[in-house]
Amino acid sequence: MLNKGLAASLICLTALLSTEQVEAVEPLLAKELAEHCAHYAAQPIGEDATFCVRYVQGFIDGAVATDERVAANVAAEMNKEETFSERAIRLRGSSRLESRYGPTVYAEFCLGEPVELKEVVEHVINDLMNSQVLASTQLARDAVYKVLRRDFPCQTDQ
Repeated sequence: MLNKGLAASLICLTALLSTEQVEAVEPLLAKELAEHCAHYAAQPIGEDATFCVRYVQGFIDGAVATDERVAANVAAEMNKEETFSERAIRLRGSSRLESRYGPTVYAEFCLGEPVELKEVVEHVINDLMNSQVLASTQLARDAVYKVLRRDFPCQTDQ
């Protein structure tokens, strides 16, 4: 009986050790995103164009989620050391910023309510089709972020 248990344990251990090693997720290159986005004009609902659109949408969704989480974490940290009055002033100011500029204000771009995803994607594609941009930007996330910050900045009061 002991031999069967030992044999089963050895089989399980061998199976675990013989599985392929897990690798880290590699970031998407700007050149790779450009290859997908190049199909957008001809086939806007094709597989490659859909990949392009969903990448941009995912980037924006990630920025929104990250900004909200970072703001919550900063607020939680500040709550430990501030008075009730200081907290009230900070929260009013923070909520005004977010309500005025949107949830991505801390990411340094503001899409506002009227901006359609299609418009944002077209701005990204225009940049990705520029060979100088591709030569100077290695990662897709950097290319998308650059466009969002440049073309959709948060308006400041002058």
